[in-house]
Amino acid sequence: MKDKRVLSIVGIVGVPASYGGFETMVENLLDYLPKYSIEATVFCSSHMKSKVLGRRYKSALLRYLPFKANGFQSILYDIVSLLISATRGGTVLLLGVSGSIILPFIRVFFPHVRIITNIDGIEWRRGKWNLFAKAYLFFSESIAVFFSNKVVADNIGVCEYIRETYGRGSAIIAYGGDHVLSVEPHEDLVNCYQFSSSKYFLNVSRVEPENNTELIIRSFCLSSNVLVMVGNWDTEYGRSLKLKYGETANIHLVDATYDLRYLNFLRRYCFAYIHGHSAGGTNPSLVEAMFFGKAILAYDVNFNRFTTKGKAKYFSTSAELGDIIASLTAEESLRSGAILSAIAMTEYRWSFVASEYAGLVLF
Repeated sequence: MKDKRVLSIVGIVGVPASYGGFETMVENLLDYLPKYSIEATVFCSSHMKSKVLGRRYKSALLRYLPFKANGFQSILYDIVSLLISATRGGTVLLLGVSGSIILPFIRVFFPHVRIITNIDGIEWRRGKWNLFAKAYLFFSESIAVFFSNKVVADNIGVCEYIRETYGRGSAIIAYGGDHVLSVEPHEDLVNCYQFSSSKYFLNVSRVEPENNTELIIRSFCLSSNVLVMVGNWDTEYGRSLKLKYGETANIHLVDATYDLRYLNFLRRYCFAYIHGHSAGGTNPSLVEAMFFGKAILAYDVNFNRFTTKGKAKYFSTSAELGDIIASLTAEESLRSGAILSAIAMTEYRWSFVASEYAGLVLF
């Protein structure tokens, strides 16, 4: 068995981060792993847009594979990554469950390799999947839970789900979000200023039914308040919403961006942040928004209540959200935001997240 400080990270598009929450997590973990003498190899898709020319990034060795990290190819991508990782020995951090069907084989033929799996919320429940995909993801999740040495849940709600469904405990490690504090808002970006002079509500998310995109939009259709939504409007669902609501004067549907300078500008000057996610665990976009000291209006599911410690305002319908929007005062937004910011500074720092993962790797 090789040194347990050898760590393979599997299941993301790659680094530098330019896609989602797991990529952002790995990006930030790499800043702290050298402190624990952990030697990380990150498996990356050769199709990633932000691919670096060298074989190293920050403290990690990069290993590129010629598969897409999303869609059907993600299964093969994860399986091959896991098999290569097993030959290296040490510990594997598996992010997501799509390739976990290979784990029983690895446990039999590479018994000294330790597998730590973050199951990524309750992926099979997401509304975007068809019945076949849901069934496969549920099966993969069960394999991951039973054949991993350690299971990570990013939220108390996910931890309870694992215990109730599989009778197994899990480590609770949320996401960090304090990386947003190191990036100053870029106030020279001209297109930011069209919103900064108005009282606007902000939402940043993927445009999907499970994120209640249309529910949020409808809450502003009969309101004079301004809504700014940043998302991927180039999908079939996104285009249909843009066609339906894109000409509404007080609703601004802004194309997705990973430029933190721009996003932080919008977060800093918004009146309040709206979080519509109904699935998953601790959503990174919610954690990041909590650092800006503004009120958060969150869809009423236990995951969001756990993340915000019950200190946000919660809605289940367009009418409920509309009532909150109409009654929220500036003083209340600042007071609520200060509480949420204090929670974020205590609970969602990357140094803490890294120490928790390092503890699982080393012990």
